[in-house]
Amino acid sequence: MAKKKSKLAINGGPKAVQTDPGDMFSWPIITPEDEEAVVGVLRRGAMSGWDVTLQFEREFAAWQEAEYALAHSTGTAALQAAMFGLKVGVGDEIICPSVTYWASCLPCFSLGATVVFAEVDPNTLCIDPKDIERRITDHTKAIVVVHYVGYPCDMDRITKIADKHNLKVIEDVSHAQGGRYKGCKVGTMGHVAAMSLMSGKSLAVGEGGMLTTNDREVYERAIAWGHYGRFGDNINTKYLQPLAGLPLGGHKYRMHQMSSAVGRVQLKHYDERIAEIQKAMNYFWDLLEGVPGLKAHRPAKRSKSTMGGWYAARGLYRPEELGGLSVTRFSQAVAAEGTPCGPGVNKPLHLHPLFNTFDVYGHGKPTRIAFTDRDLRQPPGSLPVSEGIAARTYSIPWFKHYRPAIIEEHAAAFRKVADNHKELLKDDPGDPPGLGGWHFLQHG
Repeated sequence: MAKKKSKLAINGGPKAVQTDPGDMFSWPIITPEDEEAVVGVLRRGAMSGWDVTLQFEREFAAWQEAEYALAHSTGTAALQAAMFGLKVGVGDEIICPSVTYWASCLPCFSLGATVVFAEVDPNTLCIDPKDIERRITDHTKAIVVVHYVGYPCDMDRITKIADKHNLKVIEDVSHAQGGRYKGCKVGTMGHVAAMSLMSGKSLAVGEGGMLTTNDREVYERAIAWGHYGRFGDNINTKYLQPLAGLPLGGHKYRMHQMSSAVGRVQLKHYDERIAEIQKAMNYFWDLLEGVPGLKAHRPAKRSKSTMGGWYAARGLYRPEELGGLSVTRFSQAVAAEGTPCGPGVNKPLHLHPLFNTFDVYGHGKPTRIAFTDRDLRQPPGSLPVSEGIAARTYSIPWFKHYRPAIIEEHAAAFRKVADNHKELLKDDPGDPPGLGGWHFLQHG
C-alpha cells in the first residue's frame, strides 16, 4: 500500500491559508487626516515647538484617566524620566522582570542605580508577584511592572507588596496601551506610567513616548529632567524652582511635533480600532479552544481585563501535549501553512553580558555592580522560568480587522499542525540554545 501523502504544507501538502490578507496586517492605519495634521505642522514651521504637543498631552491625559501626561522623544526616554521622577538614584535598586525589552530597566544605569531581575509567571508572561518580595532589600526603590505583550499584570498583588515595603511602582505600558486590569486602565494603578508610541506599537505616532502620573512632583521632575524649554516659572515644586532653565539630566527629550500631530489623530480613533482588534484576536483564540498543545495568552473573559491592542501577541505552548515537539519545529510548520508564526519571546536580560561583565562608564567593575556593595548578578539557572519560557511561547498573527473568513483560515493552520504533529517528530531538531531575541522586530 502506498504511503499516505502528508497533509502538512511543510511536507508538501496544501497550505491552510489560501486567501490574500490584503490590509489585514497593515499598521498603523494612516488616512488623509493624519497626513493633513503633519502637513499643517510642516507648513507652519512648527516642527520643534510644543504647542501641538501640549494639545496631545492634554488629550492623552484625559484618555488615560491621569492628571498629567508628558510627551517624550521615545518610550525609553519616558521610562528614564519616570525613574528620575521617583528619585531613583545612586545606590538604588529597581526590580524588573527579566523577560522584557531592555528599556524597561536599562535606563537606571545612567541614574547610578541598578536592577534586580524577577521571574515571570509562565501563564501571564508578566512579572511573578510571588517572586518580587524575596528580591526586596533596603536598597530597593521601585518595582517596574511590564504589561508584557499586552497582558495586564496582577496589579492587586503588586501594589499590596509595594505598599507593604513603601516602594514605588512604575508601569511600563509599551505593549498594552488601552488595556484594562479588572476594569481599570493599565498605567493608572502605579505611581507613574511610561510607554513607547513608536510606529510598531498598537498606539503608533511615528516615534515617541509618553509619561503619565497623578503626582505633580513626579511630573515636574520629569519636565526638569529633559524638557528645558518648559522648565520655567510654572514649576510648583520649590526645590526645583532655582534650577529652572537648564535640563537637570542634560537631555533634550521633547516629542517631535509631527509625531504629536499624528498622535492626536491616532488617539481619536484608537479605542474604535482596538475594539476591532480585540474582537478579531479573541475570535482567533475561540476557534482554537481545546486544541492540544495550544493555550490562549489572554485574561479570562469574566475578569474585566483586556489585552489593549494585542501588540506582539503570543500563544502559550505545551510540548508535552504534542509528543514533545519543539516549539521551533511547530512554528516552522505553522509558518509553512501561510500564517505568521515564530518561536519564543524576549531573551532573559539577566543572561546578557551587559548585565554581567561590561563596564559602561569606566568604574573599574561591571556597571551592574558598580553602584552597590553586593554582587547581585544572576547567573544561568537562577531564573529557570524566565530561561525556559521561550520554548513554551510562539507568535500569532496580529489581526487588525474582524474578517472571520480570513481569521478562520489562519486558525486552521495552527489546528492543522497540532492535529498532525506526529509527522514532525521524526525530523525535529529541537530548540536551539538562546531561543528568542533581545528585541522584537517591531521595536525601534
